[in-house]
Amino acid sequence: MRYAAAGGYTPEEQARRERLRLEVAERFAAGESSARIARELRVTKRSVERWRAAWKQGGAAALYSAGPVARERLSERQWEKVAALLDAGPGVCGFEDDQRWTLARVADLIGRTCHVNYTLTGVSKLLDRHGYSWQVPVRRSAARDEEEITRWREETWPEVEPPPASSAPTSASPTSRGRG
Repeated sequence: MRYAAAGGYTPEEQARRERLRLEVAERFAAGESSARIARELRVTKRSVERWRAAWKQGGAAALYSAGPVARERLSERQWEKVAALLDAGPGVCGFEDDQRWTLARVADLIGRTCHVNYTLTGVSKLLDRHGYSWQVPVRRSAARDEEEITRWREETWPEVEPPPASSAPTSASPTSRGRG
């Protein structure tokens, strides 16, 4: 079983992981070994051993989710405001030099609009939790001109594209023959 490297867990993922731990508690009660549980559920043996220690101390209740690792720092209303600005684009928010959202820009936007400071890692996790990707735009630019793109692709690109490599045989030698 693999978990996301960043971004925290969605409530659905937290619930799924809790169900897994509760299933493990039933297996503990049935006397199954940690190695077998780990192998069949595709988790590490160390995780199963930690869960077993918690289960021995507090029973199945000790395996319930403790909630999110960190509380959400933006209220729902604040997030909706930030999301609307992200969707509007960087130009609307004062970043007119180029039309890219970077983590630093999103952190700046959150700081200016909500008066909440985030680290770049925190911004990355926040965007991931809300379904945004800082790597790939969710939507196309509103200023995108499809006709101009098609015209450039059909007329301009063929003029600047380098000609295909020659089909003549080449030498595998790293040096060329001297002329003589």
